[in-house]
Amino acid sequence: MPRYRLTIEYDGTPFVGWQVQPDGVSVQGALESAITKLTGEQVGIRGAGRTDSGVHARGQVAHFDLEKEWPADKIRDGLNYYLKPLPVVILEARPAPDDFDARFSATARHYLYRILTRRAPPALERHRVWWIPRAIDADAMRDAASVLVGRHDFTTFRAAACQAKSPLRTLDRLDVTREGDEIRVYASARSFLHNQVRSMVGSLRLVGDGRWTRDDLAHALEARDRTACGPVAPASGLYLMAVDYPPSPGNPEQTA
Repeated sequence: MPRYRLTIEYDGTPFVGWQVQPDGVSVQGALESAITKLTGEQVGIRGAGRTDSGVHARGQVAHFDLEKEWPADKIRDGLNYYLKPLPVVILEARPAPDDFDARFSATARHYLYRILTRRAPPALERHRVWWIPRAIDADAMRDAASVLVGRHDFTTFRAAACQAKSPLRTLDRLDVTREGDEIRVYASARSFLHNQVRSMVGSLRLVGDGRWTRDDLAHALEARDRTACGPVAPASGLYLMAVDYPPSPGNPEQTA
């Protein structure tokens, strides 16, 4: 049974999230429907990250199996045809080894969070950034972010409904940069807890506002208490940028 790997880009605004829900259109559901229309087969598709409603992706990865072998380019082009007019496209389709799993084979996930800091609201970037109508201190945010890097108990920064068995995670990168009116927060780890990135960004915003210090952020982490977290940043500014995998024969690159 041939297995295929997809790299996917989508605007999360109209979706209830990646995962199929009882009500509303999900990215997973849209993809499974398109696969059925293209191939005549009903399949389940597994994604590398279960993005929430309103979260976007530039490099989501998923896999699925078919009974019949298809050329990868025909899968890419056919799915893009049947996905219209939804804002989701297949950037790449390729054969994958039988043991490849988009979720469990991943070695790292990379997220970007975008904050627009200017008086005027966004027009072209509406639903794609967190708009804060005043300047905030990106340097202070960058300095404070370093206290979260490493292996920690991130109970403070995960959703109350998070289903992960352990709150322990190793955060490999949390960096803050400014480009004009935009502040960008980059986060990388093998895996994240539910709402972890948005929770960390929301707390960093308090640092940028001058309401928290670096020590306040450290104390929030040490509290291991969800109530110690700052307000969770909105979904609209978050992007799943890329997912890394171990190299495989004939596929030396690691990043989707």
